[in-house]
Amino acid sequence: MKRYFLELSYMGTGYAGFQRQENAKTVQSELEKALQTLLRQPVVLTGSSRTDAGVHALQNYFHFDLDVVLNERLLYNLNAVLPGDIAVRNLHLMPATAHSRFDAVSREYRYYIYRDKDPFKRDRAYYFPYQLDMESMQQAALMLMDFADFTSFSKRNTQVKTFICRLERSEWTVDGAGGLVYYVKGNRFLRGMVRALTATMLKLGRGRISLEEFRAIVASRDCTKADFAVPPHGLFLEKVNYPDLYFKG
Repeated sequence: MKRYFLELSYMGTGYAGFQRQENAKTVQSELEKALQTLLRQPVVLTGSSRTDAGVHALQNYFHFDLDVVLNERLLYNLNAVLPGDIAVRNLHLMPATAHSRFDAVSREYRYYIYRDKDPFKRDRAYYFPYQLDMESMQQAALMLMDFADFTSFSKRNTQVKTFICRLERSEWTVDGAGGLVYYVKGNRFLRGMVRALTATMLKLGRGRISLEEFRAIVASRDCTKADFAVPPHGLFLEKVNYPDLYFKG
């Protein structure tokens, strides 16, 4: 049995999320269906990082096991049968012990906000044309790296054993068109976490909570105190990182 990693990107607008669900169209179900069509046998995929309904990914990975030698021709064939909003990028033959989720050392996300109405950004960023205190938002973003427990920013009923996450970077930037981008990199993320961080910092930027109140929300470990009210289409899983030379072994 051989283990393969498949790298892909997708627009999440038309999907109920990344992971397979009953009676719902997901990225995983579309890819499994395409693989079964081409390989004429069921293929079970394991994902590196889940994304919620409507969230996009510039890079994500699956791994799967198959007793067949595959080559990069599979990429061409997959892209020919997959929907236009999913693209496969690379296929890697890996050691049998490699795991797309557990071997990943970090993930990088960006949440995009635009300030001037633009019909070409409406499904890839959040239209938020309000005055914001960027200095306070930047202080809050940096403050997050002082914490490890992010229970306050996890959706309820999530099946995780720990709410501990290690953030390596957390910052706001302004893009060339005057839009805002929240960038965060960490070893793992909880369900809804990046959107909750973004929404709560926007609340701070609007002056509806203070920096001290923001810190208290993080420390409270109470998800009812955070704000989750930003839409999914502004969020991109940008990169999944593995150890150096991971794909060259």
